[in-house]
Amino acid sequence: MTDKDDVVFGAIQQVPNLRSGLADTLIAQIESGALKPGQRLPTEQAIVQATGVSRTIVREALATLRAKGLIATRQGLGAFVSSNPTPPAFTILPNDLESIDEVQRVLELRMGIEYEAAGLAALRRTPEDIERIQACLDALDQAIEEGGYGAQEDYAFHRAILVATHNPYYGRLFDTFGSSMVPRQWARLDRMTPAERRRHATRMRREHHAIFAAIRDGNEMAARRTIRSHLSKSAARFEEMREANLKP
Repeated sequence: MTDKDDVVFGAIQQVPNLRSGLADTLIAQIESGALKPGQRLPTEQAIVQATGVSRTIVREALATLRAKGLIATRQGLGAFVSSNPTPPAFTILPNDLESIDEVQRVLELRMGIEYEAAGLAALRRTPEDIERIQACLDALDQAIEEGGYGAQEDYAFHRAILVATHNPYYGRLFDTFGSSMVPRQWARLDRMTPAERRRHATRMRREHHAIFAAIRDGNEMAARRTIRSHLSKSAARFEEMREANLKP
């Protein structure tokens, strides 16, 4: 083991036994220059031995770095810090959302983005926008009534609102996050009783219809209020999960 390895391992020995923690630490090492462009990373086995995490977690962490363009794998040689890494870009990958804390941070981010977007959509929406949002709402209603998660339909509904701002950066930002903005693994419908699922469906339908009605009617303040209320209630439900010590 080299002195450089000792420096890197010293920074990652204390991270939680989670892929996200290991990935975040390695990313910080790369961004700070502790791991330099072209430098070979320690082997998977060396990281396992130094940190105590499983080989699976190490591989998932390295896969995250590859997805972000921060490292490249050379056949038979191992993983190296990219010599010309892609420009830093903010992304949220589905596997990033491993804890309730992380999901709630995403909800906080969404509140900031969608609160403003809903108000702009109410002011700028066109008949075509209203028709598009209505179609997404109908699809979401159907998915929930059929007992599904409705994650893709939910994503499409919220994205349609961003498109209605007629500021393309909103839609592009949501596309960067993808379906991670609505993590289906946290829906927990399979753990609900039939009565709980009915209440969930009713609540989801009521909240989304209120958002749509405010935007359709051009009510800027109501649009902001209903989208914030919807996301705040989602955050409150995750807080209840935390208190119940539930795991995905």
